[in-house]
Amino acid sequence: MEDLVIRDADVVDGTGADSYRADVVVDGGRIVSIVKEAAAAGCQRPKAVRELDAEGLVLSPGFIDMHAHSDLALLRDPDHSAKAAQGVTLEVLGQDGLSYAPVDDRTLDGVRRSIAGWNGSGDDIDFDWRSVGEYLDRLDRGIAVNAAYLVPQGTVRALVVGWDDREATPAELDRMRRLVAEGLEQGAVGMSSGLTYPPGMYARNAELTELCRVVAAYGGYYCPHHRSYGAGALEAYAEMVELSRQAGCPLHLAHATMNFGVNEDRAPELLALLDDALASGADVTLDTYPYTAGCTTLAALLPSWASEGGPREILRRLTDDGTAERIRRDLETVGSDGCHGVPVDWDTIEISGVGAPGLGEYVGRTVRESAALRGEAPWTTVRRLLVEDRLAPAILQHVGHEENVRAIMRHRVHTGGSDGILQGAKPHPRAYGTFPRYLGLYVRELGVLSLEECVARLTGRPAARLRLPDRGLVREGHRADLVLFDPRTVAAGSTYDAPRTPPAGIPYVLIDGRFVVEDGRRTDVLAGRAVRRSPVAG
Repeated sequence: MEDLVIRDADVVDGTGADSYRADVVVDGGRIVSIVKEAAAAGCQRPKAVRELDAEGLVLSPGFIDMHAHSDLALLRDPDHSAKAAQGVTLEVLGQDGLSYAPVDDRTLDGVRRSIAGWNGSGDDIDFDWRSVGEYLDRLDRGIAVNAAYLVPQGTVRALVVGWDDREATPAELDRMRRLVAEGLEQGAVGMSSGLTYPPGMYARNAELTELCRVVAAYGGYYCPHHRSYGAGALEAYAEMVELSRQAGCPLHLAHATMNFGVNEDRAPELLALLDDALASGADVTLDTYPYTAGCTTLAALLPSWASEGGPREILRRLTDDGTAERIRRDLETVGSDGCHGVPVDWDTIEISGVGAPGLGEYVGRTVRESAALRGEAPWTTVRRLLVEDRLAPAILQHVGHEENVRAIMRHRVHTGGSDGILQGAKPHPRAYGTFPRYLGLYVRELGVLSLEECVARLTGRPAARLRLPDRGLVREGHRADLVLFDPRTVAAGSTYDAPRTPPAGIPYVLIDGRFVVEDGRRTDVLAGRAVRRSPVAG
């Protein structure tokens, strides 16, 4: 007897093809047979130890979150319902050029401080790893969902060069190449950059190109958060396309948005740029989240010169009145490179989380609202908050445009990524609602995508980018990472006011053939593991 048969499901297989009705049989963690309704007519139907009636439900591959910030959350929270309840069965970590491997003790301290707003301080985590392989081994002890990893270029630069704004020496570049190669050899699927975040932002294109050549040699891909999503966004996209062409490296554009007032209605220009690149033979994909607001750390808005030297130097500059005034001028008048070259509008910056409990009154208010309550200038509030909370505050940036969101998600190389930051008292709802929001709002209610095409963007297409040969499709022999959802009711429950509300209409989620969500409730199963892609050098 097989382990499980899922009966009478409407199978949407992840290829974009039309759905079909079938019984799907699972055994030993894999799909062992698919019996379509026409083939089953007049013959004995498959039997198993357990039978699940899927009448009225869609069976699809598990969703792949191409841009996740669960690097510590997977270790901290075994439940991890934020993603499991959405139907996510695989997350790609190590994003935006900053994560926790490879490191030494000195580098780890700086990284933890710089991205505390993404992942928390880490005080509750035993950092018993230093290399990429050791971090993946830690994940293999058992996590809620599967995870792949990108070598974070900013962390590599911090480890070798430090947090200074300067070119790497030839010896330093050689060491960075070796570290990237080692990460790929140990199972990483590619390399990420955060080119508005220190210290990765200090890398010149020649340096990035050399590292991308290493990535290409190992069969990986490059995933940049590029140098601007605001003023100069199109130039920044073009820069990454050209860099990847020079390196011969596949390119995946992270959270490919067109934000701020300067980019309203300009998505067609980005898509034309991508179409030209694809027509010339470029290997390019992208991911987006289905929301208009962005999310990052408050410190990320600071100009690059103010971030040089790392977190301790940032705090020193903020406490010096003259230097702080220069920072304010760059932010409010000039347009900081950390804020994508656009003068900051404090009405659009909402505090979503803080590290110190005593600062909770800021959360859920814009900077301007908080400042008005205190009768002070917005920059005074921001400066105090950054210093008192040791750079930990996270923010929402309400700077997007719905027409751009819809246009980009229609593009043929689009995939889904939550960019979900799980920290803070009031996180972005995308962390809890991205995938059901795609299916409920943009498929069922708005018709922006067909169901089959949307599922392909959340499953088969990401698996192809990750070069995972046995995931992302409902196909015999593939791993049984599966989702059953009701297309009539699936919806994101999370909102900006109630961001941790669970989704509706996703009663079953399986990883490796084991139920991690059953009857709409999270089980105690920890079926997730590190997903290592075996590299092919040369």
